[in-house]
Formats: sequence, C-alpha cells, structure tokens
Amino acid sequence: MQSPSRMDNAPITVPRGLANVVVTETGLSDVRGHEGFYHYRQYSATELAESRPVEDVWKLLLDGELPDAAAGDEFAAEVAAQASLAPDLANLLPAIGRAAGPADPLAGLRAALALEGSQRGLRPLYDLTREQRRDDLICLAARVPTIIAALARLRAGDRSIEPRPDLGLVANYLYMLRGEEAEDAHVAALSAYLVAAIDHGFNASTFTARVIASTGADAASCLVGALGALSGPLHGGAPSRALDSLDEIGTPEHIDAWVSEQLRAGRRIMGFGHPVYRTEDPRSALLKRVAQGLGGPRIDFAVAVEERIPELLERHKPGRALHTNLEWYAAAVMEHLGFERALFTPTFAAARVLGWTANILEQSEDSKIIRPSARYVGPPAPQPVPDRV
Repeated sequence: MQSPSRMDNAPITVPRGLANVVVTETGLSDVRGHEGFYHYRQYSATELAESRPVEDVWKLLLDGELPDAAAGDEFAAEVAAQASLAPDLANLLPAIGRAAGPADPLAGLRAALALEGSQRGLRPLYDLTREQRRDDLICLAARVPTIIAALARLRAGDRSIEPRPDLGLVANYLYMLRGEEAEDAHVAALSAYLVAAIDHGFNASTFTARVIASTGADAASCLVGALGALSGPLHGGAPSRALDSLDEIGTPEHIDAWVSEQLRAGRRIMGFGHPVYRTEDPRSALLKRVAQGLGGPRIDFAVAVEERIPELLERHKPGRALHTNLEWYAAAVMEHLGFERALFTPTFAAARVLGWTANILEQSEDSKIIRPSARYVGPPAPQPVPDRV
C-alpha cells in the first residue's frame, strides 16, 4: 500500500486542455453554460452591464462590494487620476507602434505595459501587501485605454490625446480615440460591452494571469502574460471576422447561399458557437439589444443573418444548436461606434484586463505556486550518449 505522501504526489490524469477540471476556488465569477447565465460575484453580469458603469463593476470584483453612488464616484476618480502616461512612456509610443506593426493588434499594448512596469520599478506581488498589489494593478489597468487610444491615433498619423480627469473610463476612451466627447448613447453602448466582457470564468488568459501571479511576479508581468494568451486566435479571436462574414454575404438575398456553403464545406462561421454555452450566450443577447438600440442598416443586416443561421443549420444538421457568441454583436456595436477593425481585439482586452486584476489579486492571497505535471511520452531513458564525431 502506498504511503499517504506517495499518494499525494501521484500524477492524476485529466482531460486534454484541463476541460472541466477545477483547479482552485474563486469568489469572483462563474459561468453556468447549460443555463446560459454568468455572474460577477452575486450579481447577474448582464444586469450589471445594463445598469452600472464599468468602474462600479471593476470595484465589485476588486473589493467584493457593489459601491453606492458616492463610493463609485470616488473609485472612478481614483481610476481617472491614474490614466495619464508618464512622459517617458508617452515619448516611446511612436516607436512602439512602428515596431509592433499591424499583424498583432496587442503587440504594442504588451510592449508598453512591460515598459510601464519596468519604469515604475514594480516589485514582486509576493513582497507586497494587498493594498500595494491593488494600487499597482489599478495603475496599470487604468492606463490600458490610454495606451490603446494613443497607439491607434499615432497609427493614423494623428497626435495622441491626454485623458480628461472629469470623464469616466469609457467616455475617456472614446474621447481619446475621437478627439471629441462621445454622445451618451455611444458611451452607454460601449460600457455595456466592456462590462459584459470583463470576466468569464477560468478562460485561457485569466488562467495565465493567475499562473504568473502564483509565482509572485510583479503586476505588469501578470498582465502582459495574459495579453499574450488573449492574442491567440483560439481565445481572444478577432471580432472583426464577424464583419468579414457580413462583407462576404453582401446582401440579404445571399444569406442562404453563403451560410449553406459554409456548412457544406465544414467551415466555422465566425461569431457563432462557444465551448461553454449550450444555449444562447447571454452576452450575445445583451449586445443584440444594445445593437438594435443603436439601429442602422448594417445592424439590421447582422440581425437578419444571425436569425437565419439556426434555421439553415437545422436543415443541414438537425438537432445541432448553434448560437451567436460575444463576437457577433460586439463587432456590430464597435463598427457602429466608428472603431476601425484593428481596434476590436484591443478594446476587448481593455475590458478583460479589469477582470484579470481581480483574479491576480485573489490568486496572490494563495501562497501555493501553480505547478502541474506532464506525462513523458518520448524515447525511453536512459540511453547511452553517442560519441560526437
């Protein structure tokens, strides 16, 4: 019989990709895929998206309580005070933008955050108090929209714009992109999207942030690593691909032929399907309402395509449900707001980075490093080392 210590160290075989494996406990959020429901702490995420500003929801995840108006305004002011970039980093952004190029829309953000962490001399999370960790994380995350907007304007040949302390995170982001204040309807639409995208269970980038946090690394390292995971097409994806589909279809009378061809060829229809949800994605349902509130021919077309696809799928593959995910209507909303497609994924990152800060903060309370095992399947060892001839 094995000793208890040997049994504790025995490898455990789990599904590929850690599917359905519980690796820790969290008080931040949960996704109930079979119900089509997800929540941040004790509140429905979609209800929060429709009723609360981004800063309130961020504070809920960080501190555990949904703030009242006074506390929410105080936290929003704390975030706004951290949004400006240090002159050294701001001066480097043109070179960062040129070096990053258009191939990876998150590359410039990763480089800028890494430099920001280095310039601030961030200490390892392991050596900090909870309050110090929180301060570092808020400072970095508050500057993400500023970095994204500055890189976008520089790429277009325009000068970057300083954030305004009197504007909230979402209004400031739109202001720094456009150079003028956004109308309330646009702020509300983007706010709903960002809140809906802040957190979503133990996805690959969130897990990456927590793995790095478990090593005790500094806050910038955790966020940069998570951004690297998010850049992968199997995770963060590219909401702009949903618009590519609309471009290919062109007009309503071509919907059936295009969708049928995709299904016959076994191609993935971008913006549809999700590995967790087995019913309608609540984020998509929320953003469909947001998009329809904005209106316009392009959004009407996106709705027509989205509503036709399940009917055609049932004809080609009876019994196989396929619903829109976050990307479909997120793309339609961001296009309506005037975002270039290269901004879609960075804007998603601007939301998700807020959730990462809460996950990093929570993980930092656990002193156990995340260190799984692997099963070796290479050539048998040991074998003689051949002479070098």
